[in-house]
Amino acid sequence: MNAFSSLLEYFLHIDEKLTALIAAYGGWTYGILFLVLFCETGLVITPFLPGDSLLFAAGAFAAQGSLNILVLFVLLLAAAILGDSMNYWVGHRLGERIFTDRSRVLKKSYLERTHRFYEKYGGTTIILARFVPIVRTIAPFVAGVGVMTYPKFLLYNVAGGALWVALFTFGGFFFGNLPFVKANFEWVIVIIVLVSLLPPFIEYWRHRHHQQSFSRNNGNQ
Repeated sequence: MNAFSSLLEYFLHIDEKLTALIAAYGGWTYGILFLVLFCETGLVITPFLPGDSLLFAAGAFAAQGSLNILVLFVLLLAAAILGDSMNYWVGHRLGERIFTDRSRVLKKSYLERTHRFYEKYGGTTIILARFVPIVRTIAPFVAGVGVMTYPKFLLYNVAGGALWVALFTFGGFFFGNLPFVKANFEWVIVIIVLVSLLPPFIEYWRHRHHQQSFSRNNGNQ
């Protein structure tokens, strides 16, 4: 519970964290942001790191002049593409055997949820998954297991990464410093996190509803 509270506090005060980061490290902040985003997309064991909210907040700071928006966009796009590519090759080498029901991080249910995304959306899963926490981290891994060849994966990886990074960094750049957004920045971050969590909850509800309907139909036979 303490770990969850600490993580929630980090998300809610990500603007304050970035302020301290820029003040302490200056230009090295770009490298730190690159590393965080690379790990969030590239390491299958770190799906809890900030993604959408970090991009938006970084874009807002770029609008203030603390960061250069073009440098930020290029570096974070590179982090997103390289992270997904590494995740793909880890999946290609290790396969599904590292997921287990006993694991707190590498849950088999995450893997099954991502498989359902592939069944429903095909190759565009790589693009759509960019906007879904947890699935964003697991999707390239599953692609590497054998769902997709690397050239095809790379095409979707670049397209999805560009769309995701551009939407949130430039969204933060153009809207993050509006008086209303600045005055309610914590609530804006909460909304971003909640909206990004909406797809997996919808998918989970639909899956549960389908299972219950299937059970009722079988019970009536």
